[in-house]
Amino acid sequence: MRVGVLTGGGDCPGLNAVIRAIVRRGVPEYGYEFLGFRDGWRGPLEAETRSLDIPAVRGLLPRGGTILGSSRTNPFAIEDGVERIRRNLQSLGVDALVAIGGEDTLGVASELYEKGVKVVGVPKTIDNDLSGTDYTFGFDTAVNIATEAIDRLHTTAESHHRALIVEVMGRHAGWIALHSGMAGGANAILIPEVRFDLGQVCAWVESRFRLDYAPIIVVSEGAMPQGGEAVLASGGKDEFGHVRLGGIGDWLAHEIESRTGKEARTTVLGHVQRGGTPSARDRWLATRFGLHAIDAVASGQWGQMTALRGSEITMVPLREATEQLKLVDPALYAEAAVFFG
Repeated sequence: MRVGVLTGGGDCPGLNAVIRAIVRRGVPEYGYEFLGFRDGWRGPLEAETRSLDIPAVRGLLPRGGTILGSSRTNPFAIEDGVERIRRNLQSLGVDALVAIGGEDTLGVASELYEKGVKVVGVPKTIDNDLSGTDYTFGFDTAVNIATEAIDRLHTTAESHHRALIVEVMGRHAGWIALHSGMAGGANAILIPEVRFDLGQVCAWVESRFRLDYAPIIVVSEGAMPQGGEAVLASGGKDEFGHVRLGGIGDWLAHEIESRTGKEARTTVLGHVQRGGTPSARDRWLATRFGLHAIDAVASGQWGQMTALRGSEITMVPLREATEQLKLVDPALYAEAAVFFG
């Protein structure tokens, strides 16, 4: 059997570990041949490939990014896109496909499965917002990076008596902000799931300064004030219809300065959160996902996605995993709010 592998959407620590695990089990145990598709769904659309054998995946475990490249290409936004993929898979002799990605990449995989393509999914996103799995790989690394940044910013905030805002990724879900903010001792955490009261945020800032401490505020890029909208970095949309978010941190710093008279500065972590070496936990989870994904191919579990449930890896339908996002429960957010101010 010849198996295709692709990585789509934003890059993520642990992608290479998944590829490594798939090949390291698939070649010796099942005798499969592997073909890597370049740059997400663009690869099968344009028949852009590279060979994946055991020598090709040596040394990948600690390496960030993806050796296959990635993109936000959407075959359903391209005329005859699905048929082009089907034709190319047939001409390349690819019998099955392993798609590694987030909601958009796996959403395409789900649609292709329903149109007859044999596909297995692996959940990847630093946002941890995919339903069906307790955690996605990449999330732990992103949280650790953000937490370290918050730790470092505490000292410079105290030195200059400034309010510091840390803007982290999180379009619809505030998991990174919540986890890193709690771990880093932030004085306020603002997430997309709960609109924030700007007056209350400024009150927390002033309260912190009255105690002779400088406040740290962690905000997801998709967080919104009451009565306001998300701040956009640009007006354009990608092929999946997503606008580019960014700038809520600077907007918040301006509002805090104008309302409290206190100096405020913003640090936008951006792609730093998704780059570099994956954490030990993400290597472990990515490896387990890869092993179970190729086992699912061997047993013909098409249209399924690997998922972590407790400490076990199981398989869930792609449709179930992508039909809605996993958002932060307001009750969980309320637990963190006890420490605000």
